[in-house]
Amino acid sequence: MSEPVTVEVPHNLSNEDLHRRIDAGIGKLGAMIPGGEVCEHHWENDRLMTFTLQAMGQRVGAKIELLEGRVRAELALPPMLAMFAGKIKAKLAETAPTLLK
Repeated sequence: MSEPVTVEVPHNLSNEDLHRRIDAGIGKLGAMIPGGEVCEHHWENDRLMTFTLQAMGQRVGAKIELLEGRVRAELALPPMLAMFAGKIKAKLAETAPTLLK
């Protein structure tokens, strides 16, 4: 297993606003990987959402963690997708802030 792809996005929102905005935009994260989609997601507690992306016949485990002043998104890429880690990280860095708008 390769190193997870991680991106942090600063924010100044309440947890309630973060939950609402992330829930409304979670489907956008699937578009980071061609043919990808979020196939399941749920909040484990007030500060951690776990979700699974399906892309190119592969499942990607992921999580979004709400931290003080920032949100951390982390994707654990399977070996077949790990070769695209740089491109996926760049797309995640571009897409993640739109979830908070």
